[in-house]
Amino acid sequence: MGIGTSTAVIWKTAHPLVREIAHAREKGQTPEKPEQPWDFWTLEIEALASELKDQKALLKQREDNVGLRETRVVAEQQELAKTRKQIESIRDEIATKMIEVQADEAKNLKTLANTYKNLSPKSAVPILQEMEELTVVKVLSLMKTDEVSALFEEMGKSPDPTVVKRAALLSERMRLLKATRSNTSASAAQP
Repeated sequence: MGIGTSTAVIWKTAHPLVREIAHAREKGQTPEKPEQPWDFWTLEIEALASELKDQKALLKQREDNVGLRETRVVAEQQELAKTRKQIESIRDEIATKMIEVQADEAKNLKTLANTYKNLSPKSAVPILQEMEELTVVKVLSLMKTDEVSALFEEMGKSPDPTVVKRAALLSERMRLLKATRSNTSASAAQP
């Protein structure tokens, strides 16, 4: 009797529950679309999503900066190319003017060399002492070796040590000028 009574009470109580479960199963068969890609959300996932958003924003900012730098570099390269062209044209202009000046100077230096050839070494040395060193070297380079040696001999006889020192300096500069002159004349013959 106790078993029968218990079964009846359970049946009356369980029957509505079984109907609710069956009804819930019918609802469960039609899947509901969750609001997010999955139906759970945790703090770790939220932190990861936030970190990804921050990194994406940082990458976008870097991409923008790189784009700006690229445009700046292109503009600077164009400016540099323009400046190079201007410098080259100015250099060419100066080179043509230098050749003209050198041609005029060569004529004047030849005249000076002929003048000092006609002077005695004793009277030419004091004048050469007062002239600019580079001009003296150029003039001496246009004179014959025996004429230059006579001038150096006269300078070497001087009791003043500065005159002797200047003679040594001039001869050294003449040695260097000859090398430069041969390079200059070779390059002038090319164009």
